[in-house]
Amino acid sequence: MTSTPDPMIAQLRQEFETLLTVVTGPAARTQTADAVERLLFRRVLALGGGLLTLFFRTRAAARPAGPVTSADGTPLAYHDRRPTTYFSVFGKLSFRRHAFTAPGQPVVCPLDADLSLPGRCYSALLREWATYASTDAAYRETQALLERILGLSLSTQALETITQEDAGDVAAFYAQPPAPATPAAGGTILVAQADGKGVPRVLPPAAERPVRRGKGQPANRKREAIVTALYTIAPYPRTPADVVAALLDEPAATTPVTRPRPIQKEVRATLDGKAAALARLADRAGQRTHAAIQHRVALTDGAEALQQQMTTRLPAFTLVLDIIHATEYLWDAANALLGERHPGRTAWVRRRLEQVLAGQTTAVIAALTKITTTRRLSAPRRQVVERTVGYYQRNLPFMHYDAYLARGWPIGTGVVEGACGHLVKDRMEQAGMRWTQPGAQAVLDLRGVRLSGDWDAYWPWHRQQQHHRLYGAGTPMAPLIEDQALTPAA
Repeated sequence: MTSTPDPMIAQLRQEFETLLTVVTGPAARTQTADAVERLLFRRVLALGGGLLTLFFRTRAAARPAGPVTSADGTPLAYHDRRPTTYFSVFGKLSFRRHAFTAPGQPVVCPLDADLSLPGRCYSALLREWATYASTDAAYRETQALLERILGLSLSTQALETITQEDAGDVAAFYAQPPAPATPAAGGTILVAQADGKGVPRVLPPAAERPVRRGKGQPANRKREAIVTALYTIAPYPRTPADVVAALLDEPAATTPVTRPRPIQKEVRATLDGKAAALARLADRAGQRTHAAIQHRVALTDGAEALQQQMTTRLPAFTLVLDIIHATEYLWDAANALLGERHPGRTAWVRRRLEQVLAGQTTAVIAALTKITTTRRLSAPRRQVVERTVGYYQRNLPFMHYDAYLARGWPIGTGVVEGACGHLVKDRMEQAGMRWTQPGAQAVLDLRGVRLSGDWDAYWPWHRQQQHHRLYGAGTPMAPLIEDQALTPAA
């Protein structure tokens, strides 16, 4: 007895043959590459949707063998075939699977766990692509991108919801110990940095806002994100003259040595405040303890609250004041004393910067203090110089740059300041954006995963956590449909 040919399989075969004709038939001789590429892409998407539907239908045809039980072990009886929708990169697909239930028990479809179907209709691959795009661009731009390339229509609300859900495992992912680096490749200096960057927030309803702000009270339109960076790096010894030349953009006296690059850099941002950010940073730093680490360095821009958190949470680290901010205060003093157009301004800064980098900051403080007491300066100019003196006096314990340079330590917060710009500003401060705290935190979490180079490790781990939440920790997770479709044949 011969079986009846499946008309869907015949249709799919015919579609594939049609595609072969497109690229090999007589009409192909007159087509442009662009025309054929566009045609193939759309037809292959349609073919993929048909193949995936056939896959679902094939898997759903067979009734599960053996007894089906609920999570608490209650035997379930066969009920019917329940429809479900799967929103894939090929579009929305529907199929029916066998369902089982019992009085007082929820309906169970064993195929859902076997296929690791998502809790929502959106496929894991579609979610990953949408979330990845949303970490870089506005939700409306992601929406337009999916519409233009895949012909899919997702609302911005759906994209926001997906992003918040897919950020839910970031904290647990980073609670795991980092992968060990080989001593030769891992560097011997463990570096922690922290800085802050404002995120535009959604203002509360007008009825909940104060009628008038108090004198000097800020508009409070932003919430501060505390950005942290943690990495290891190889020593980079240099002289004060080398650093002065780099800071003033002057030719170096010696041939520069190739600057080492940060290794296993991890950047994070949180809207939960300095204490939460530094506690998390300290936990991660503790997980990086191994024999290869010889020095521990913490860098900040001189903000007192951040420095206090650093010294409290990272007592084994030597706190270093960012040299860029220290230099900016010298420029402020030079402008106040000489004026911004004075031809000797750069030379004035150079001499004092050389002293600072040579470990002679007390001499600079004394010289500036003498100027404020012996020279006739206007009150505004005197205040600028006194502000530089006060900044240096307060940060003097963190300005032993001669020792830092001799040990090859970093003395600039460029890594975390770059993260403030790239992780926070580039995404969160696009035109017209306002954020709720949960929505902003989700994007910051996933953007941190992406910029730390951990996306390919996070996503399968997150997918596994989702599977276990839906189907139980003891349920093995089968490979997702998209993985099977995209894995090349051996």
